[in-house]
Amino acid sequence: MNIVIGPYKDDVTEREIFVRVDTYDTWNADHTLALIIGPLLKALKDDKCGAPLVADEDVPEHLRSTAVPKPENEWDTDDNHFKRWDWVLDEMIWTMEQIVLDDDGQFYDHSGVDQDASFKTQMNQLKVDTDGLEQYHNRIQRGCVLFGKYFRSLWS
Repeated sequence: MNIVIGPYKDDVTEREIFVRVDTYDTWNADHTLALIIGPLLKALKDDKCGAPLVADEDVPEHLRSTAVPKPENEWDTDDNHFKRWDWVLDEMIWTMEQIVLDDDGQFYDHSGVDQDASFKTQMNQLKVDTDGLEQYHNRIQRGCVLFGKYFRSLWS
């Protein structure tokens, strides 16, 4: 199954866009999208001309608006305004890179596994850093949540 969307004419830039989706693109759609989204987010970070409002709860404490002096005027931004957006972009970029890599092998220790043993025995011998693995997947999930939350802020 091939799906071709286009030509789509963008009235603003006079460009024609063709999108082709093959069956294998849907097998791991998150991976397919991350292949596109990651480089796009990197380019956006390099080319950005501004930054949207980022909620304090979405960033570490040292980047929150409460961590710096309050702006003089209510219409001014605080000293961490752009740092918060950079942090969110970095988290989304890291997340897309991890989805593309699809490799959480760093959390599995195969050194004590007897390769000649049964599968069940091998699984019992495998050492897993479950805390590290959980933190890793939680960070990926947080990056996906941030991507969804700030999707309409992905502009330059």
